[in-house]
Amino acid sequence: MALSTLVKISNVTNLSDARYCAGMGVDLLGFCMDADAPDYVDPDRFAAIRGWVAGVQIVGETHSTDPVAIEQLVQAYQPDYLQVDDAAMLPYLASFDKPLILRVDLTTTTNSAQLEAIVRDGSATAEYILLERDEAQPLTAEQQATVYKLAGKYPILLGTGITADNVHELLEELPVRGIALRGGDEEKPGDKEFGELMDILEAIEED
Repeated sequence: MALSTLVKISNVTNLSDARYCAGMGVDLLGFCMDADAPDYVDPDRFAAIRGWVAGVQIVGETHSTDPVAIEQLVQAYQPDYLQVDDAAMLPYLASFDKPLILRVDLTTTTNSAQLEAIVRDGSATAEYILLERDEAQPLTAEQQATVYKLAGKYPILLGTGITADNVHELLEELPVRGIALRGGDEEKPGDKEFGELMDILEAIEED
């Protein structure tokens, strides 16, 4: 399997998502390491899921701003990549010798000048800048123009406003490095409807 662009799957919580996405050829699988988060995957379950997938890089995701806590998480999970939300921590986290992903929440970063400053500073250390937001809404014309400007200069992963119907158009119009989608819950082990995730991956699958 091959996909037409780099793909990260965020917030993976179950083996069904992990195996399906790895089989489809995604590049990065992200797991939340924060014990107080709804998508938390504890180290034992994480290790069990990781043992079943191959050919994909594993991202440890955290919202923590405590460097000591993050170091402990990295030691416990041993991810291939580390994803954080705080750009100011990147120079210190670079000492962990892990490729870094900076997640930027577009819901709270609405000023285009502020966003560009965060992305510019973050790209000096982070391998990718992930632009996300919680609302499943299409990008406005203004937001799309901002992403176009940023993606022309920085390694952007677009993680919002993507559907099976518009993914080709977005990839043609925006020079992003790749896209990011989110995993979902399963009703019971092995019982999973992939829905929009499957539709998008199949839309960008190459023969």
